[in-house]
Amino acid sequence: MKALNVVAAFLGGLALGAAAGVLFAPEKGEDTRSKIAELLRKKGIRLNREEMDDLVDQIASEVKDAE
Repeated sequence: MKALNVVAAFLGGLALGAAAGVLFAPEKGEDTRSKIAELLRKKGIRLNREEMDDLVDQIASEVKDAE
């Protein structure tokens, strides 16, 4: 059970780090949103613009809280 927790923590940190890297990259917000949308589409997840904006805001909030 402890090994499972370590793996879950690692994967969570990996996802958070990737999100932070995308959000703080020196690109325009529109370009970043397009990249996130494309990644999600490849995974079979489709979001409208409002849902995408909410997702980006959630990720940004999580990144700020983690600092």
